[in-house]
Amino acid sequence: MDHTAFLALVDRDLREEARPDGPDAHVERSGDVVRQTAPAHGWNGVLWSRLDEDGAEAAIAGEIAHFTRLGREFEWKVYGHDRPADLGRRLAGAGFVPGPEETLMVAEAARLDLDPVLPEGVRVLPVTDAAGVGLVAEAHREAFGADSTWLRERLLARLASDPDTVVAVVALAGEVPVGAARMELVPGTSFAGLWGGGTVRAWRGLGIYRALVAHRARAAVRRGYRYLQVDASARSRPILQGLGFVPLTTTTPYVYTP
Repeated sequence: MDHTAFLALVDRDLREEARPDGPDAHVERSGDVVRQTAPAHGWNGVLWSRLDEDGAEAAIAGEIAHFTRLGREFEWKVYGHDRPADLGRRLAGAGFVPGPEETLMVAEAARLDLDPVLPEGVRVLPVTDAAGVGLVAEAHREAFGADSTWLRERLLARLASDPDTVVAVVALAGEVPVGAARMELVPGTSFAGLWGGGTVRAWRGLGIYRALVAHRARAAVRRGYRYLQVDASARSRPILQGLGFVPLTTTTPYVYTP
């Protein structure tokens, strides 16, 4: 894999020419910045930028003004190769709060080393209705210890308006959700993004996360998508590398709250 060429492909297809990720979301270019504006439960933020040292502050101020007018918290995703090199420092100086650094990783879905073995009594099921979305939200809340209302609303909206662009799965131990994940398919590209993969603490280390990846990888291949992309946490990166994912660069979320 030519990392430089592949990173350029990611920048073009998933960032500079990004598609809205929900029925009420809107992606637009403002100068040298590409942003998504969405309802309060959706993702609001900056997807891509091409800034220099002279124009960075003005661009940052422009995005703050845009989202503040809407009363929206928003995220500026800063990738390791973004310019200027001190973009993160400039965002922090403007009032953004950085989150944990993650690793942008990619893989060819059909070439992954996937042969998951689930614990006895655990099964992975596709999610297609409101009841399933509720299970995904419950698993997400237990796995990450965070409110999952936004996820419930976002998944329900996607399944209702554009079900061919999202795949959600839940792992059940009996009838109890112990893990969940989703995959967002990007029409017009070769990419499918893996998001929100998490396992309830008591069930970690038993192969459930690997099974959630396998289920989505096979779904991507069936739908004609070649590549999988994921922003991997420090916990999931070694698992994904073991499956065949390759790290390309880092990504750090900077969040601004009006």
